[in-house]
Amino acid sequence: MPDPAVVSRTMADVAERGQRLVADFLRRQTPQEAAAANPDPLNIGSAFMEMTARMMTNPAQLMQAQIGFWQDYLTLWQNTARRFMGGETAPVITEAKGDRRFKDEAWKDNEVFDFIKQSYLLSSRFFTTLAQQTDGLDPKQAQKVDFYTRQFVDAMSPTNFWMTNPEVLRKTAETGGENLLKGLSNLLTDLERGKGKLRISMTDETKFKVGENIAVTPGKVVYRNELMELIQYSPTTETVLKRPLLVLPPWINKYYILDLRPKNSFVRWAVSQGHTVFICSWVNPDESLAQMGFEDYMRLGPYAALQAIENATGERQVNAIGYCLGGTLLGATLAHMARTGDDRVASATFFTTMLDFEEAGELGVFIDEEQLQALEAKMNERGFLSGAEMATTFNMLRANDLIWSFVVQNYLLGQEPFPFDLLYWNSDSTRMPAKMHSFYLRRMYQENDLVKPGGIELLGERLDLRDVRTPTYILATREDHIAPWKSSYRATQLFKGPIRFVLAASGHIAGVANPPEAGKYSHWINESLPTSTDSWFEGAQEMAGSWWGDWNRWVHAQDDATVPARVPGSGGLPALEDAPGSYVKVMAQD
Repeated sequence: MPDPAVVSRTMADVAERGQRLVADFLRRQTPQEAAAANPDPLNIGSAFMEMTARMMTNPAQLMQAQIGFWQDYLTLWQNTARRFMGGETAPVITEAKGDRRFKDEAWKDNEVFDFIKQSYLLSSRFFTTLAQQTDGLDPKQAQKVDFYTRQFVDAMSPTNFWMTNPEVLRKTAETGGENLLKGLSNLLTDLERGKGKLRISMTDETKFKVGENIAVTPGKVVYRNELMELIQYSPTTETVLKRPLLVLPPWINKYYILDLRPKNSFVRWAVSQGHTVFICSWVNPDESLAQMGFEDYMRLGPYAALQAIENATGERQVNAIGYCLGGTLLGATLAHMARTGDDRVASATFFTTMLDFEEAGELGVFIDEEQLQALEAKMNERGFLSGAEMATTFNMLRANDLIWSFVVQNYLLGQEPFPFDLLYWNSDSTRMPAKMHSFYLRRMYQENDLVKPGGIELLGERLDLRDVRTPTYILATREDHIAPWKSSYRATQLFKGPIRFVLAASGHIAGVANPPEAGKYSHWINESLPTSTDSWFEGAQEMAGSWWGDWNRWVHAQDDATVPARVPGSGGLPALEDAPGSYVKVMAQD
């Protein structure tokens, strides 16, 4: 049993902190705010009401699904009874490959927990199948129903409750319940960090500091404006490619996903391959930048960077990389350049980027008129979308990995989060300026105007992606939930220049930050670019390991002329400060 004195102190601490949290929450709630609260900000209710109405028009289908469910359930009861009597039976249903929730041996070896697990899996399949097979639903509503059904199913997993999780029960018995007391303390700590909202700790944030043990590739900030700092990295080779490399990361996250640790830093690796690397480190905006729009990011991002690079190196032309939203910005900039006859981007690379948003994946669940109006009202009030709201959206796309696994580890098992660089970066959220984000969600996601000839006007020019003839390398990742690879592939049918499309294994982050030395994650290559993604994949050859080498060979093939290595600050631009600069260190304290 736990020490009574420890229990007493813990509960007193819990009571005091809990009272403080409640008082703080009530103090922040004005009567006007409480009255204006939207009971259904995600517009879920109407989608499920429509699904229910559609199901009622086909009672035979619903009855057939129920009969199948109860037949499977009866089989499970019979199998469980046989197991209790010492018999061997095959499972009625098994978890999906890669589902780590049921890794504890008790879920298989113990008859009771095996029954609980299979009961849950049968119920999950029943609900998700109903949601997916309801006829007559609008595609957007069907997607929303399917997504939130899976959110509900994931939340109700028996692994998420201490009485039905064998690992938690075993830990509770071993510690006399101290794990639950520690978990309660962890829960309160996370509520305090979130100022009354639950901000789940994914990693030990005290173990990382930007510029000290992450984002440490040597370099200098050589240019700064109100939206970005331009970092030039120090060379590690005697000669470098004549064309500098400009990297445009997304400003939804911070740039150092490409410079986490030396062992997995794309920036460091590119420098070692003879590239003069420049990267935009975007500002973490506050209310003073509320009116910064997408074209401001174009003007003060790639266009300002190109001029700064020319001032620093004397080179007009660059090889450019755009990652995710940075890639969308790069695509729009290339279309704008095509209109104005600007050829300063000699080759373009897109990492996990959408330019055609017709099939935008599960992020589309959050894009409808009702949700956009509610979001815009919030943003207009404070001038930006908070980093916490942005993080929650992305975490919901992988709820079992990024929400529920930490609920179990932190609150039920009472464990401290493990230091993990990728999860630290994931928690280091950024804000989005109100004007820019509204434009991005409405014109890209909702209306898909970027893909329409002349559908968007930026900096005085109507854009058409079909005008782009720049040599292009497009990288997509097979398990990407943010920029689905089949959506990224659509760019191959838009651009008119030479295109190389490569598909990497894994997802939006791990598939990109995949150094050759790790020996992980293969990639697929197919020189032909048919209109069908299925046809492309059928004809593709799987290659072992990272795609980084393939990209580097492609860039060298565009122009492999070299010059003596360039030292940051020694050219036409003085060094302002050491990398990683100041902007990246501003945290979103929402």
